[in-house]
Amino acid sequence: MKKIEQKDLFELKNVGQPVVAGDAFFFTETKMNEKKNTYETAIYKYSADGNVAYGDEGTVNSSLKVSPDGKWISFISNAGEEKTPQLKIQSVHGGKAIALTEEKKGVSSYVWAKDSQSIVFQTTKPEEEEKKEEFPQPIIVEKTTYRFDGGTFLPNEEVTQIKKVDVVTKEVTTLFESKESIGLRDVLHNGTTLVVDRDLSNVRWTLDSAEACYVDVTTGDIHPILEAGTDESYRYVLDAKDGAVLQYSSGKHGFVTQADLIVNFDSKPDEEGHILNLTADLDVEWGDWLVADFQQAVTGVEPQWFDEESFLACASVEGKTVLYRLYLDGRVEKIFDELLHLTGATIISEDELFITYSTTTVPSVLARLNLTTGEITDLYNPNEAYLAEHIVTTPERFTYKGYDNWDIHGWYMPPVEKADKHAAILYVHGGPQVAYGESFFHEMQALAAKGYGVIMINPRGGNTYGQDFVKSILGDYGNHDFDDLMMGVDYILETHPEVDADQLYVAGGSYGGFMTNWIVTHTDRFRAAVTQRSISNWISFYGTSDIGPFFVEKQLLDDINNPQRLWEMSPVAHAKNAKTPLLVLHGQSDLRCPQEQGEQMYMAMRKNNVPTKMILFPQSSHGLSRQGLPNLRQARLKAITDWFEEYSK
Repeated sequence: MKKIEQKDLFELKNVGQPVVAGDAFFFTETKMNEKKNTYETAIYKYSADGNVAYGDEGTVNSSLKVSPDGKWISFISNAGEEKTPQLKIQSVHGGKAIALTEEKKGVSSYVWAKDSQSIVFQTTKPEEEEKKEEFPQPIIVEKTTYRFDGGTFLPNEEVTQIKKVDVVTKEVTTLFESKESIGLRDVLHNGTTLVVDRDLSNVRWTLDSAEACYVDVTTGDIHPILEAGTDESYRYVLDAKDGAVLQYSSGKHGFVTQADLIVNFDSKPDEEGHILNLTADLDVEWGDWLVADFQQAVTGVEPQWFDEESFLACASVEGKTVLYRLYLDGRVEKIFDELLHLTGATIISEDELFITYSTTTVPSVLARLNLTTGEITDLYNPNEAYLAEHIVTTPERFTYKGYDNWDIHGWYMPPVEKADKHAAILYVHGGPQVAYGESFFHEMQALAAKGYGVIMINPRGGNTYGQDFVKSILGDYGNHDFDDLMMGVDYILETHPEVDADQLYVAGGSYGGFMTNWIVTHTDRFRAAVTQRSISNWISFYGTSDIGPFFVEKQLLDDINNPQRLWEMSPVAHAKNAKTPLLVLHGQSDLRCPQEQGEQMYMAMRKNNVPTKMILFPQSSHGLSRQGLPNLRQARLKAITDWFEEYSK
């Protein structure tokens, strides 16, 4: 049996976006292309005798859907010289894919009309052709959010267009234009009413706020389904027969406020109680909040109707994904709860789903899920041959008492080769509003194959453990979250005496990078550390990150007018205490945690004579470890293992 290596990412594949058309099952499969240094996503029709290729010649066929009448699959493809994403359809029986759009700015999202005769899609209105200047011109910034991670400067004025294309004639009609930031969500049965989510972030000086709106395409009128209060947010989920299902956030705890799923009964607008909160008694986080590095081009489990009275919804609970059936009369049923990560699902019948899933030891599988028995029947494992030849370590799920006697969850991944004394890495996740969970993590498996035990902990401040847990570090970064992590390391040393306390290492990215910086400036129990896409100085982060002012004010509960407090919570303020050798890794296109954050930590270490090195990755945004250029993901992981080996015994 072989050990997992960093280059094995090129051999592994993942499946996602499962959809059903009658008795035909379709899905996408994503892999890395080592020679082209790209990711490729293709569409297949499942067959027990061998999957059948669909789609076109584009290297990325994604956003897979089925027409309401079940006759067509639709997708967005990057085929063509310009590589601009365009909308295409293809008969479920096969044949050539048909291009429906030729948008200069491409298609960003789309929905089928209920009669299957047309598709409504979103694009951006092209700018008027301007004379090409001979010399560089100034960039004028007038918005608070003027750039976004991985991109460049956003235009001060950008017009979003929502258009309709007839699937037979290919005739395209513009339905609505807006200078506001909106996202297309649905088109109602009457064909003249659209549903969009209107982004309120710039208006409200906040990170995450939206208002679900109806748009009358005959008049151009746009109005909220429910008027959002100062801190409130409403996002569209599903069209109901008597109104709409919305995701509602009170905003009480900023953007870490757990949302509820509510139904607004349009037919009873004047009656008290026409809004019904379906999930008021559930202390859960709706959606997929699990963090790993392997899944590509997956959608998660999107809400969808079982019938006119009930729908499917997915929540993240204690590091796993859990399915619920919610009824419009207020009943709630938990219908699936197992130790795995559901990465996609569509309803086959009331009792069965077509799914894709991952576990800590299985990268990605296509399957059927029986909701009555809970039985999963695997249909296709794209990595079956690989897994038969490679050793995969099984993580141990554990619970220990953190600060204030709180229950804290974690996973310990033992090294592939057992040893009486072996090194271990505390690996801190990002966010902090995400969570480790029951999902395959290639990097952790590769580290275990190198002989390291890997400690993955969900300290307070992360998702999937309830509202009190996720809001507990607001205004208090680096305090009891730090305690939770150190107590978790102590727990592993106590329960796993084979772990050598003199060979401990620490690494993390984003919030995990902040915490790595914080750890090395507050303890010297680790032999070496790797900080990635980190935060080191909250004062400069406030003005340079694409989300800086909103994040600082909502997470640290302070702002630029109180720099002393921000400085006290900044790792560079405590750099004089550091002794641990530190490797700084940072993407040069990272606008979430800008490069200067890593540079400041690097220079602070050098100033204080701490062994340090910095490696910068070109063309790399904040998601380098998950969606970065394949060759740079390889280089990054090699840099981590090389650094730890340099400071091993």
